[in-house]
Amino acid sequence: MSVPIQPLAVSAYTATSALGHGLESHAAALAATRGGLRQNDFSSAPLTCWIGRVEGVEDAALPAAHAIWECRNNRLAWLGLQQDRFVERALDARLRYGAARVALVLGTSTASIGATEEAYRRLDENGQMPPDLRRPLIHAPHSLAGFVAEALGLEGPCITVSTACSSSAKVFANAERLIRLGLADAAVVGGVDTLCDSVLFGFNALELVSPEPCRPFDQARRGISIGEAAGFALLERASMALSAPRLLGYGESSDAHHMSTPHPEGLGAELALQDALARAGLHADQVDYINLHGTASLKNDEVEAALITRAFPTTTRASSTKGFTGHTLGASGILEAAFALLAIERGLVPANLGGHTPDPACGAQFAWEAEHRAIDVALSNSFGFGGNNACLAFGRVSA
Repeated sequence: MSVPIQPLAVSAYTATSALGHGLESHAAALAATRGGLRQNDFSSAPLTCWIGRVEGVEDAALPAAHAIWECRNNRLAWLGLQQDRFVERALDARLRYGAARVALVLGTSTASIGATEEAYRRLDENGQMPPDLRRPLIHAPHSLAGFVAEALGLEGPCITVSTACSSSAKVFANAERLIRLGLADAAVVGGVDTLCDSVLFGFNALELVSPEPCRPFDQARRGISIGEAAGFALLERASMALSAPRLLGYGESSDAHHMSTPHPEGLGAELALQDALARAGLHADQVDYINLHGTASLKNDEVEAALITRAFPTTTRASSTKGFTGHTLGASGILEAAFALLAIERGLVPANLGGHTPDPACGAQFAWEAEHRAIDVALSNSFGFGGNNACLAFGRVSA
């Protein structure tokens, strides 16, 4: 049985996605129920679908000192780090604690695989990668964390989490353990995933990609829309940031039911939810809002809707924000954690954009339109392939 943890302060956070750069653009889009999906203009071959593409990634050149890390995923990471004064806040933490006492825990599902795809498309007559892409550091899952550690000058524990769509939610759990065990005094957490052919055509091969904008929890949903995003947060002991929102708890599970299909009764998802509530010392009726995983795939939405309907009272509000951004894969955990934190800070329940005719499994908890109300406690669900599930609990200082 999980025991309550000491809450951590989320003393800074930021997000970059198809909704824009930084928190203000995201808050404005959620308040106006304005989505960021567009028709696919990215893949190397035609594919009829909608994507959540971030503007400006192609122009976000890395500083010359970090040129060895050059690739689209790290450009998006660099763009994301520039928002909401996040670099300044991270460097301030490094100054206060020391570079070796600030951990870095980042989630990604594909890292820099887009650069590897390009390298293989450009093999020379001898089967070698082109000279400009003969940089082993970017052809590895740790490319993202390696780049960010160098860019921020961090020397503490450096971890890459790659558990599919729960990757950058599970980073919060890793960071809490590092701080609680005395291995770090603060942690930069986050995640980045960029669009690439592997995910677009891979998910399409699984018949999971919708030819229209995704419609989470809609009875006529046809699959996911794939997006890209970067997000980061700074976690510290609560005494170091008295007015900052809190990480109250987290839950993790691994049901291993199927490589790409959730447990039919939502067993793993429910265990993660229960684990998060236990660590936060909360009961279900104390939860004001849940940012759902809500991918718009047939089975995920059916299972998650049934879980929310049976586990929470009708006073709890719930919605998926993937209709705004697309499914940002390994970055979805941190992006939707930012949405949960914005919900608390702005008193805003985001609409379930794209849902018009509710799936029969949906209960009265679902918010189909944006709502303004006080939110003291918010959860964020992230359920990955293979049953890698995570749930985060955030709250106000007074919650």
